[in-house]
Amino acid sequence: MNNLVLTSAQRQHLRRLAHHLKPVVHVGKQGLTNNIYATLDRELSAHELIKIKFVDFQDQKKTMVDELVQESQSELIGIIGNIAILYRQHTDIGQRQVELPV
Repeated sequence: MNNLVLTSAQRQHLRRLAHHLKPVVHVGKQGLTNNIYATLDRELSAHELIKIKFVDFQDQKKTMVDELVQESQSELIGIIGNIAILYRQHTDIGQRQVELPV
């Protein structure tokens, strides 16, 4: 998914769509565990656009988000407070849930 280059209009569209979403991945005291990576992959495959909440590690969240983005092959849409928004387009066109503006 690293080949996907999002325009600023597409990023803004994804931020709008993510506004009402609740975080589905919570990074707590344990940090980035295998369970976090598995949950992240499962949620991105199911929903394409997700929020991650950092309960702990607020100071290291940017570094951790960069690692999560690289491992999950997703795109960082934005970080607002302790919430990160990630997007990974589904490889199967028929299963895509998010339509990006051109």
